[in-house]
Amino acid sequence: MSGGAEVTPDGVHFRVYAPKRKRVEVVVEGRGEGIVLAAEGNGFFSGLGAGLRAGTLYRFRLDDGEKLYPDPMSRFQPDGPHGPSEVIDPASFAWTDAAWLGLKPKGQVIYEMHIGTFTKEGTFAAAMAELPELARIGITTIEVMPLNEFPGNFGWGYDGVDLFAPTRLYGRPDDVRRFVDRAHALGLGVILDVVYNHIGPSGNYLREFADTWFTDRYANDWGEALDFETDPAVRSFFVENAAYWIRELHFDGLRLDATQNIEDASPTHVLEDLARTAREAAPHRSVFFVAENEEQTSKVVREYGIDAMWNDDFHHSARVAATGRNEAYYSDTKGTPQELLSAIKWGFLFQGQYYPWQDQHRGTPALDLPGESFVIYLDNHDQVANSTTGERFHQITQPGVHRALTTALLLAPATPMLFQGQEFGASAPFLYFADHEPELAALVAKGRGEFLLQFPAARDPAVREKLPIPHDALTFERCKLDLSEREKNRPLYELHIDLLRLRREDPIFFAQDKSTLHGAVLSPTVFLLRYATGTGDDRLVFVNLGIDLELKSLPEPLLIPPAGMGWKVLLSTEDPRYGGLGTPPIDPYGHIRLAGKSALVLAADPAAKPERIVLHKKKLVKERA
Repeated sequence: MSGGAEVTPDGVHFRVYAPKRKRVEVVVEGRGEGIVLAAEGNGFFSGLGAGLRAGTLYRFRLDDGEKLYPDPMSRFQPDGPHGPSEVIDPASFAWTDAAWLGLKPKGQVIYEMHIGTFTKEGTFAAAMAELPELARIGITTIEVMPLNEFPGNFGWGYDGVDLFAPTRLYGRPDDVRRFVDRAHALGLGVILDVVYNHIGPSGNYLREFADTWFTDRYANDWGEALDFETDPAVRSFFVENAAYWIRELHFDGLRLDATQNIEDASPTHVLEDLARTAREAAPHRSVFFVAENEEQTSKVVREYGIDAMWNDDFHHSARVAATGRNEAYYSDTKGTPQELLSAIKWGFLFQGQYYPWQDQHRGTPALDLPGESFVIYLDNHDQVANSTTGERFHQITQPGVHRALTTALLLAPATPMLFQGQEFGASAPFLYFADHEPELAALVAKGRGEFLLQFPAARDPAVREKLPIPHDALTFERCKLDLSEREKNRPLYELHIDLLRLRREDPIFFAQDKSTLHGAVLSPTVFLLRYATGTGDDRLVFVNLGIDLELKSLPEPLLIPPAGMGWKVLLSTEDPRYGGLGTPPIDPYGHIRLAGKSALVLAADPAAKPERIVLHKKKLVKERA
């Protein structure tokens, strides 16, 4: 790294970027004298702490000042962002994943995890114990919410201030390594959610070292905009951070938060720079990048080397379909079958059209991007928490609708993502929680309340009185999963397991080939998906979000099986095993009855060739189709 503390045979070598300072000392905890670092003449100061070893606690003294500061490139902050930094030796960990080849964009099922609430213990050690079960049910990639050190005793991690230091709240750096190493042994990849669009306000000491970190040239939704253009050392800090997680902790990629707020007019955008550098950090592994980009700018994938982007449009349309409410930022989606079809087939619904909610055009063309370039979901940390109660998708709609939309999610050509506990219908909410010092905590709570005012229900005084307090420890504790609900809610859990098995084992769904996918709207609440392969090995998926649909006249060619074949049922959400009431029989040549609020998955099968009724010499005669 270009900075930080590196263990060497002779001691610990320190290097820090502090161009606004004339003198920098390393002050080791328990020692009176500091170690004076030599100025390199390029803004960096460096020097050797002879005889020091891993575990040493240290801080920097700047220009003989009384206050001491943690290392901006600290690998661990055992007492939080305001305390001393600890020297970590990454080479001391014995990895066992040399044969692991990493993650390709296609074939992934992502599982978003917040380590602090995934288990009651809220540690990497406890989460690691659950990895075999996640692998068993068909998850392929764990997406860990931000780990960089942040203030307080709980939080989401998006206000991080020590970007190279895994937070002490979930364990030590080697606990992170053990988690990743164990995941690889089970065939699971692990990607990390990183925040390069702003730095948190509490514990942020970067300005004590340099004045080139931030800029007012760009607006930023979260605070001051970072400056990736002016100072090469500042830009390098973030590029090296991306590579650090891949190289030293063996993560398989990154999920990049709010990339619309990563502004850079340089000839090479910083996202392209960091994606390339991170891949170079793992020459023998495939590295997988996912971006959140609210503006839906497809050049993030086309030009920057990012593999996939979150698709909020699918979520918004599905949520409106499930609840009938299109308020606030849901107002430009109606939840119609055509919207859902288009989001499944084409990715973003908005690819340059005018977007009334923001009074501007949104998105750029993305019709040609492959299915795996879009990450779709019914729940994620933001969408669950962006409500007054933190309710999950299954709690705001009817069970049948939830099962049907889950089928659409998990059998789409896009990359599906589940939010922790979604697979078994977790009862725990996921609320916004952040433990800050009192003055900042009050501001954060006020800001959160104002954000929710876009939802009309949140303007009700009775509702506002009951809004969860972000800095209340109870808010955080309420969000912890009860993993015993896997058994309590077994029917929903079995549905997810079977859908994931079908996605993994069925060659048509596994291929994620959207070029073979066609669709039709059958009613105001029913649509179908047809994977027409050209080989006869077709699949048909019905999604009914309304009442029973009985079709006696079938003027839709996508309903008809390939020549000489019939349809067999692969999966029905009305199977009693999943909590359904039973599946009506299917006769695609003469009569289809789709149960209300259900999904049905069919495969072409020559052995299932149906009989049909024809009129022959004024008599009804059964023929083989």
